[in-house]
Amino acid sequence: MEWTSAQLRSLVELTRQGTVTAVAKALGYTPGGVSQQIAALEKSTGMELLRRVGRRVELTDAGLTLAAHAERILATEAEAVEALERTRTEISGTLRIGLFTTAAAEILPPALRRAREVHPGLTVRSRDMDVDDVYDAVAGGAVDLALGLDYPDVPIPRDPSLCVLPLSRERFSLAVPAGAMPGRKTASLAEMREEGWILPSADSYYGRAVLTACRRAGFEPRVLHEVTDTAATLALVETGVGVSVVTDLMLRLRASRLDVIGLREAMERHIVVVVRSAAEHRPTVAALVEVLRSAAFARTGKPSGAERSR
Repeated sequence: MEWTSAQLRSLVELTRQGTVTAVAKALGYTPGGVSQQIAALEKSTGMELLRRVGRRVELTDAGLTLAAHAERILATEAEAVEALERTRTEISGTLRIGLFTTAAAEILPPALRRAREVHPGLTVRSRDMDVDDVYDAVAGGAVDLALGLDYPDVPIPRDPSLCVLPLSRERFSLAVPAGAMPGRKTASLAEMREEGWILPSADSYYGRAVLTACRRAGFEPRVLHEVTDTAATLALVETGVGVSVVTDLMLRLRASRLDVIGLREAMERHIVVVVRSAAEHRPTVAALVEVLRSAAFARTGKPSGAERSR
């Protein structure tokens, strides 16, 4: 029997995601591409690995058996890659990093400059993606590591196959139209109960984190504009159609004429690096994580901390 890592990874992701469409999104393939990977596996093994149940698919007993072994095969492959990297006298190779828009604009450029200085043999390829998708992308092997966001109020579920390494913390402030609250330096969320809000979907971790904070303050925010893009949110606040919450990193995405007021409640988000546990100690991965930490320290002047979660 012959198979490829991509084929095995597609099968393993089906046990995690449950649908071909979700697997395609996690791995950066098309649904047709995932189906082709599974079909090639079935041809190689001579066995049916999937069966259709209504509009969904589920793994057969043979598929579940192969998926369990595939996880071990992929883990062994990761160990082999790490062992080979350790035979090199310098950090060299290619890494794929997933990142969300703000990180792409503010964090990656200085990190890449630093990486070229200290590890000229390291090539970094980046892929922009929705921030809520980066965990699945790392778990599925679509990228080697990713920059993500975590919210203390709505923590992203931890996958034992992943390590979440802290880079920095950001505290949220209020973004209000210019002149809307003259002379005010701070305000509470409760004072914003009558305002119209500009927020991401409640289906996102960010949206749920803001909703949780507002409910703790005793009100349900009146969302007038459901917007995911940070630059668009800042533009809408600037035009006076609502308020939102922002961090310093978010504000640097777009020069805007609005007022930023300190939030009395301690509302934070954590910028993190996500890596597969099996790849955490690969020399190239460890080197890039250290470069990202150095870039984060240069930006904030604060150490990231040594804690991590799995």
